[in-house]
Amino acid sequence: MRSIDMVERGDVIVLNMEDDSFLEPNGSLNVPIAFENESLVVFNKPSGMPVHPSIRHQGDTLGNYFAYLYPELTFRSVNRLDRDTSGLCIIAKDAHAANMLQGCCKKVYYAAVHGEIPESGTIDAPIARERESIILRCVRDDGQRAVTHFKRLKTNGKYSLAEIDLETGRTHQIRVHFAHIGAPLAGDDLYGGLRDDIPRQALHCGKLTFSDPMSGELVTVSSELPKDMTDLFSQEE
Repeated sequence: MRSIDMVERGDVIVLNMEDDSFLEPNGSLNVPIAFENESLVVFNKPSGMPVHPSIRHQGDTLGNYFAYLYPELTFRSVNRLDRDTSGLCIIAKDAHAANMLQGCCKKVYYAAVHGEIPESGTIDAPIARERESIILRCVRDDGQRAVTHFKRLKTNGKYSLAEIDLETGRTHQIRVHFAHIGAPLAGDDLYGGLRDDIPRQALHCGKLTFSDPMSGELVTVSSELPKDMTDLFSQEE
């Protein structure tokens, strides 16, 4: 988009907010909508669904469902969730909304972790890429600073439910940090968790707070824990 053209008094500037979608629409998918207005839509993404298409996932992503619902719009995800992480994912409906929302959404996560963690705490440990992996991350002195605040909501001895506030946003930060303190996420076998009771990392984005791009009004959207996570606390150690 050019932005250096000279204008004079009386000239009319027209901003075209419509874009074409380049994703294949897939109406066979079904993702609940937690909130929607003219600027954005917040989906409650299930675990097992990627946000964006990849080599292995060409038509079964949140982007493909969005393309089905809004064929005239471009898919612009504001917060990205891992494939197996469930919860709230905000999609802007135009470039202006995407720019206004970028970096301005406060996210609250919930994780079921192994063992009994303290009632509250802060994990301040730098995160780096594992030298021999393009996926794995680890705590290492030469990594980027990463800070995770948590509060324990419940425990049954075998698992603890943590409410998590991220001060920074590093790749796999929650998963790496809790593994670092000896409490990996349930089901997260990539970082030492066991899949005895849940087949994916027990991580859920349960709350989003943001200012509406058009009105400036503060909006909070919440999502209940999915059943596979609540079931972890119906059992005793």
